[in-house]
Amino acid sequence: MSLPETRCMFQAFLFCRHSLRSAARLGFFLIAGPLLAHAQAPQYHPPVVAANSTLSGVTYNSRYEIYGGFAYSHFDAGPSLLQGSNLGGFDVQGDYFLTHKWAAVGNLRGYLGTSGAVPNPYGIKGPFVSEYMALAGPEYRALANQHASLTLHALFGGTYGYFSSVFGNVVNGHRTEPADAGFFNDQIAFGSAIGGSIDLNRSPRLAFRISPDATLTDFKSQTGNGDFKEQFALSVGLVYRLGHIDPERPGAPQRPVR
Repeated sequence: MSLPETRCMFQAFLFCRHSLRSAARLGFFLIAGPLLAHAQAPQYHPPVVAANSTLSGVTYNSRYEIYGGFAYSHFDAGPSLLQGSNLGGFDVQGDYFLTHKWAAVGNLRGYLGTSGAVPNPYGIKGPFVSEYMALAGPEYRALANQHASLTLHALFGGTYGYFSSVFGNVVNGHRTEPADAGFFNDQIAFGSAIGGSIDLNRSPRLAFRISPDATLTDFKSQTGNGDFKEQFALSVGLVYRLGHIDPERPGAPQRPVR
């Protein structure tokens, strides 16, 4: 092989080796570059949030519940009034639990406000009326978990209606009576409340209550005839639990919520 041919082959070898090195470097940067950039980029780790354990102690093991709240009732203060009364008031209740589901209940509630009247010649419009109920009966806790519970009750007792706030005056020689404006006379009568409550737990001992009821009364008209009426009532307020049904023993397991 001549010297010029040998020199050409050696130059070709050097060129190929340089090209292979350049290609290898380019491939390395194409492959390793993104991997290195990803490895060096800061990684985001979401903060660890501890579970809310506020309601973890709700077991419905309390012997007593005390409830107090604001009340509303739509009430008919007379046997033939076309316009009912929207009354506001209070609702107070105490529960004594015999088991984890059954309780004996005592309830006091009062409703106060004004009522429309039938047209009359005495100018009586919108007199003050009120109703006070004392009831007792059974209660059943139908559903319950750590967040809320549903109870049903049927309460029976007596109710006192006060309807004579603006009556008893002599007008044109006539002494006005509640019947002149379509109202019942003041009286004590049978009363009941059929309904229940939803308790939204705020802690193992404290809950917010919503309690709708159908209230039933049997006020008598002046003729002595019964006038059995069904009304709607609603109250909202707070429940506080205390005491225990099961004796507490150190290390005793908690009763599961059902």
